[in-house]
Amino acid sequence: MTDPVPRIVRLYVAFDDTDTIDADRGTGKVGRWFEDELPDGCRLWGVVRQQLLVHPDVPFTSHNSAAVCVVDVLDAALTARVAVAGDGPLTGCRAPSRELLGVLTERAVRHLAANWMDGSDPGLCIAWDGCRAMPALVAFGKRAAVEVVTQADARAAAAGARLSGHGGTEDGIIGAAAGVGLTADGWNGRLIEYRSVFGHLRDVPEPVSVADLGTAGITVVSIDRDAPVPLPDGLVRADGWLRPRLWAGRPVLPVQRDGAGGWFAPGPRTIGAAECDDTDEPVEIEAPVG
Repeated sequence: MTDPVPRIVRLYVAFDDTDTIDADRGTGKVGRWFEDELPDGCRLWGVVRQQLLVHPDVPFTSHNSAAVCVVDVLDAALTARVAVAGDGPLTGCRAPSRELLGVLTERAVRHLAANWMDGSDPGLCIAWDGCRAMPALVAFGKRAAVEVVTQADARAAAAGARLSGHGGTEDGIIGAAAGVGLTADGWNGRLIEYRSVFGHLRDVPEPVSVADLGTAGITVVSIDRDAPVPLPDGLVRADGWLRPRLWAGRPVLPVQRDGAGGWFAPGPRTIGAAECDDTDEPVEIEAPVG
């Protein structure tokens, strides 16, 4: 799908560790709600759930995942041309203006204050494509997915971006920084929100044709052993849990043949609880379909 208004700059606003084990909302939901706080001239592209390391030495609520809001800036007045060479952004590229960064930071902090739960350790990270910190954030995200890292590591990686803690131990800065890096890398995570011709991700009809998903910008890919190509008129069902992966910076929906001439997207009925949780709503796990 071609965006009706092309983006000028892509931003990443990441939240982590906003909830507690008995909370009525998870970090994923806090991320999805941030769409309502975006200023004019900005559009939510999607929200990506990023899985980080599950380890005895890493404190987390339930699944150790961060929520990253991918925000497109559409108004050139909200950007500035960067003319810094060397280890900074490429000369001539555009970046968010100081004013826009200030507004986004203020609104994100206010959003956290309104939605984080007492007893959590929330963190916030804001960065953008081309910023000086991005290569280090990408490398840090890949580390955080497989090894124990520290707040000092996160702060060092985020030099040149905006990183802040907002309560408790502030350990959420680790997941927020890592989430930005993994999302900007474009090969990690699962979309828990995606804006398209259908509206919100949860507005996509069921079943839905491969062609209609393509019109929405979602590429359908078979993960069967023989990997047959899903035809445009093929119908995809997801049992109410359509969650594309972020592959090559795009939403990609892995599917398998359903045995009845159509396709199904793996979800809570076919994978374990730890894999399917979106950190934004309770999930009931049913036995796998035989």
